[in-house]
Parts: sequence; C-alpha cells; structure tokens
Amino acid sequence: MKQAPLLAGLFAATIMVTAGCGSHHHGMDYPGRGGEYAAEKGAQEMTVLIDKTVQDQEKAKQVQAIVGDIIAEVKHTSRQNRHYHRKLYELNADYEATPEDFTKILDEMNNSRMRSASKILVMRFKMKELLTAQEWKVLSDGMNDLRSRYRHGKDAPEGGKEGA
Repeated sequence: MKQAPLLAGLFAATIMVTAGCGSHHHGMDYPGRGGEYAAEKGAQEMTVLIDKTVQDQEKAKQVQAIVGDIIAEVKHTSRQNRHYHRKLYELNADYEATPEDFTKILDEMNNSRMRSASKILVMRFKMKELLTAQEWKVLSDGMNDLRSRYRHGKDAPEGGKEGA
C-alpha cells in the first residue's frame, strides 16, 4: 500500500504533463493560445489513447470522464498554487513578516496539494477498476510515451523536449 501515493503522484504527473505541461515554456509555439492550447492538445492525445486502448465504448466514455475530472482537478490545483505563491511573494515584500506567517501559507498550500492528490488517487483507482490488467498496462505505457515527449532538461529521454 506504500506504493499507492507514489502511483497516484505518477498518474497525476502524467495527466498534468499530457494536459498542458508546455503552458509556460512553449506558449510562444502557439501564438495567442499558450497553455490552453497545450492542455487541449494533451487532452486530445489522451482521448485518442483511451479510444485505442479501451475497446468497450461505454467503458472508454467512463474512463474519459474520469480523465476529464483529473485534468479539472489538476487545473484547480495549479490555480490554487499560483494563489499561494502570490501570497508568499506579497509576504516576502513585507519587512515585518515573521517565519510563522510564511509557515502558515506553506501549510495551507501543502494541505491543499494533499487534498488534491487524494482526490486524484481516488479517481485513479476508479479508472483502474474499469479496466482489465492488459488495458491498464497498454494505457500506462501509452501515457509514459506521451509524457516522454514533454519532459524537459537533462532527464528527458532522447526525442523528449530539452531545455526549460
């Protein structure tokens, strides 16, 4: 059971990457569209992957709905993180700010992330229950392939995007 949070994190990272990793780094590739375009493209790639992987159309629709919910949760968490970071920037500019002031915001941010990760974990297991072991393997392998195209920096495999 110790692997469950790790798997949930990996799954959430996969969804985040395929749903819009390129928003800040590659927004200039798509003038006027930026992160929304990347998120839309990632969601479309996931739809194609699910359609290829899950033969039962009803199950595929259910899996796609869960992926949509995961993407929505990731977007919500991203907005929340930006909010917490703004609060930290404001606090940093406040000469009178105490360590406790920073700790309070960091605790709120970490608690928010944990709630989101828990929600995503529940959704991940709902999705897994819909699929056979073979479908899960093919879907997971496909997500790994998609994710590898969006990796940045020295950890990117050959063919993955390099740089920050």
